[in-house]
Amino acid sequence: MLERTSTTGRYARSLIAAVIAVSALVLAANAGPARATEVHPAEGTTQTYRVTGTVGTSGM
Repeated sequence: MLERTSTTGRYARSLIAAVIAVSALVLAANAGPARATEVHPAEGTTQTYRVTGTVGTSGM
């Protein structure tokens, strides 16, 4: 039959697990995006233009 572990052992394991979880979250939060190795302008993008004036008017 299995024996119960001591209360101190359970608290120690839970404290260690909490420290590992917090450190993993801190490391993940501080991880930035990977830097590009070469500098290129964005390829495959289109430039949008703003059209000024009224729509639907005729010059008559």
